[in-house]
Amino acid sequence: MKTVIFYYTGTGNSLWSARLLAQGLADVRLRPMKQADALATGDAEAVGFVFPVHVWGIPVPVVQFIEKLSLRPRVYLFALAVNAGQVSRTLIQLRGMMAGRGLKLAAGYSIVLPSNYIPWGGPGPAERQKKMFDGARSKIAEAADCIGGRRSAPIEKGPLWQRIVFTVIYKMTFKQVHKMDKDFWSDDKCNACGVCVQICLAKNIELQEGKPVWRHHCEQCLACIQWCPQESIQFGKKTPAYQRYHHPQVSLQDMMPHVVEH
Repeated sequence: MKTVIFYYTGTGNSLWSARLLAQGLADVRLRPMKQADALATGDAEAVGFVFPVHVWGIPVPVVQFIEKLSLRPRVYLFALAVNAGQVSRTLIQLRGMMAGRGLKLAAGYSIVLPSNYIPWGGPGPAERQKKMFDGARSKIAEAADCIGGRRSAPIEKGPLWQRIVFTVIYKMTFKQVHKMDKDFWSDDKCNACGVCVQICLAKNIELQEGKPVWRHHCEQCLACIQWCPQESIQFGKKTPAYQRYHHPQVSLQDMMPHVVEH
């Protein structure tokens, strides 16, 4: 195994990106970060991370995963940070985490895809989504060429104002994310199917009297609201009017824990 790619995904954008990247490389294994035995990289020559940007930084569980991950000296490291257009300082943050361990992040790419943060609205018109998918395919092909050649590339970042303002917000909210599930609720369309319980990356949801209850260790991946077959899960007051989104080439079955080998 020359390359291992670890991914974290709630609504499929990062899984799709990781799969597409793997198609451009040889001898690759994809592994979900949430898999219990995923903390060893074996004899991999290259290790990559594909994850969404949360609150303009690295998601809490991704930080925790990378801090525990065993990495060999001089391993080639790369990353794709999936976002809706504001990568901010996310990849710079990851570079700093690696440098703190005496390692180098050789390449870091910002991949722009439709937003899944439904509290701020839906993913946008289909035509705009298509442009994002096409742009992401081109960007990931560029990344695969660089990574396959084990070359270094500039670590991508947002404009200075983002890196200043959004980093402050990220630092203020980092330890509060687990409490952000207080605004989730389910309406009368809920039929107690349990999809939300199964898909929750944090195992944060229980059914009580046929209704989901959030247990306050949320990761804000939004899988529960976006994958609910009845669209009965809501967040705040506005989401009943907003279009749901998950990547069109990722299925509910794909989202369950698994290992994909190439």
